[in-house]
Amino acid sequence: MQLKALELTGFKSFGKKTTLSFTKPITSIVGPNGSGKSNVAEAFRFALGEQSIKSLRGKRGEDLIFSGSAQTPRSNKASVKVTFDNSNKLFNVDFPEVTIERTVFRDGVNEYSINGSKVRLKDVHELLAHANIGQTGHHIISQGEADRILSSNAKERRSMIEEALGLRVYKYKKEEAQKKLAKTEENIGNVESLRKEIAPHLRFLKKQVDKVERAKELKDELVGEYQEYFALEEAWLKEEEGKNKDALNEPEKRLEEIEKEIQDLPEDSPVDTSDFDTKVQENEFKLRDLEDESQNAFQKLSRIEGALELTKKNQSTEEKVSIHADTFSEFRNNVLKAGEEGERADSFGDMRKAFDGLLNVVRPFVDAYKTAEVETEDTTELEEEHAQLKEEYEKARSSVQEIRTSISELRTKREEVRNKTQEGQIKRLALTAEQAKLIALTTSHKERAERLRVEREEFEREHREALALIGEEAVRYEKTKVRDEARSVQEERKRNIQRMKIRVEELGGGGEEVMKEFSEVQQREEFLGNEVEDLQTSAEALKELIVELEKELTSTFNEGLVAINTAFNEFFVTMFGGGSARLVAADAKDEEEGVEDIGIDVSVSVPGKRVKGLMALSGGERALTSIALIFAMSQVNPPPFLILDETDAALDEANSKRYADMIENLAKRSQLILITHNRETMSRAGVLYGVTMMGDGISKLLSIQFEEAVQVAK
Repeated sequence: MQLKALELTGFKSFGKKTTLSFTKPITSIVGPNGSGKSNVAEAFRFALGEQSIKSLRGKRGEDLIFSGSAQTPRSNKASVKVTFDNSNKLFNVDFPEVTIERTVFRDGVNEYSINGSKVRLKDVHELLAHANIGQTGHHIISQGEADRILSSNAKERRSMIEEALGLRVYKYKKEEAQKKLAKTEENIGNVESLRKEIAPHLRFLKKQVDKVERAKELKDELVGEYQEYFALEEAWLKEEEGKNKDALNEPEKRLEEIEKEIQDLPEDSPVDTSDFDTKVQENEFKLRDLEDESQNAFQKLSRIEGALELTKKNQSTEEKVSIHADTFSEFRNNVLKAGEEGERADSFGDMRKAFDGLLNVVRPFVDAYKTAEVETEDTTELEEEHAQLKEEYEKARSSVQEIRTSISELRTKREEVRNKTQEGQIKRLALTAEQAKLIALTTSHKERAERLRVEREEFEREHREALALIGEEAVRYEKTKVRDEARSVQEERKRNIQRMKIRVEELGGGGEEVMKEFSEVQQREEFLGNEVEDLQTSAEALKELIVELEKELTSTFNEGLVAINTAFNEFFVTMFGGGSARLVAADAKDEEEGVEDIGIDVSVSVPGKRVKGLMALSGGERALTSIALIFAMSQVNPPPFLILDETDAALDEANSKRYADMIENLAKRSQLILITHNRETMSRAGVLYGVTMMGDGISKLLSIQFEEAVQVAK
């Protein structure tokens, strides 16, 4: 048996948990009207995903929940479980048994589960479709809906026939393929949009990459320029720094020597000869005093000598005085002149001669004077006085000579001091001049050293810039010697490097980032391109699958329709004792309708009547036609179970027997659950369930197997 059990809890009138087991090919459910037996058929519909509450005889989901009674409180939810045997893999799952459960809560929320795991309604439908249990309910014919297949429109009827033929699974596959195709085409559009979005950026990055590549080529060229420039510049700097250092050492050393020599010289200050001048002045004052004393002594001596001389030679006083007065005046004037002019030895020599000359004339003058003045005096006193005066005079003259010598020596020393000071000044000036020249020379070399230092810093700065711009390769160069070339050649190399650096900077930095981003975007674009190709391939495969499914649907439907028509006609003839019945394609109302969109009409011919359309059939005839078509559909592709809810109510005794015979024939291929009042139909059931409703408003179930009943009856 495919269908094993049905469990109802709180569903409609089944307020308490109720379980129906299906162990026989035919199970009959009987009971008085209003007992709730039709709720069993609706429970099947509910559990298998029916979404129309109206078809379940309700308005809201809450109407499906047991509303309670005086003795029993209402339920908060209603649930129905249907259990199938899956040992023959009726369902496409790896379980020996499949239980489908649906629960509805009073807030209208529904929950679905398969073997206890919550699932979507879609999952339930797909699972049932593989087992030829569809949504249209062709396998569940409820009370009052026996002729639903006849009253449906052509397209609904086609859908019911497709479901009966087991084509629903193909429909699902086609719908899924169409959804996937639509999604795939949407994805293709999205991917193409993404490609369009990144295309400008990719083109921009390509230009940047071209710049980076050009910059790389230029950098490679710049590496060579840098290496040559750095090697030559370092060699030149090293040589120039060495030369300048050597050229600076000698003048600096000589400057140190000059500074020491200058320090050893007397201080370069004005010559102070004031001491000499003071001593000379003092001696000159003494000289004048002595000269005055000497003159006085000389005068006295002259008078005495004149007196003595005059006396001795008897010369007249007047003559002697006149002569010697002139001589004395000349002498005096010479002495005074010599004293004023500060004459040295030569002047004193002349003065001495004058004194000697005077001595020769003084004596007679003195003698004459004495004779004239003191003729009666004795000359002895005069001679003594003369001798004394002469001694004093000689002493005075000696003192004058000593002073004059002292003055001469002082003046000589003063000149020596002055001359020595002048020599120091001359030497200081010479050293200072040499020092100035050396300072100028060292300043020039220091300025050269400063320029070389600046050029060294510039060289090091270029090193750092090259390292930052190019990398370590730019500063890896072999040591070399200075080339015999003008400095301007190296400067031109530097200018060329600067021009190349500007070009590299204009081409932009961040090459690695640009290359990385370009690679990533390019890979992204390639990925999207491959994605588009894959999606297009998938789309083509889906289109092919849809075409194949359409072909399969059309082919299977046409073949199934032929088989259904054959069985339909046979059942119809059996039920009516003649006539004919067949399914035909409806007229297309839309030019764009495909083959599988064309609906199905029913064409019947009742024996003994001119009835061609369904509208002309009576109620009983419609019931027989419906049963014939349902049985025909079930014969071609039998469902696991078939539920017939009082579909035999309108049959007379003869047709009831025919109906019962067809029931037994159908039970060979599908399990049958029959809700009936017909005794003939009941007689064909293996299990009979009786439904009754007690005073508390709850449906209750009684069951009996006919084999047991027969044994009891015997």
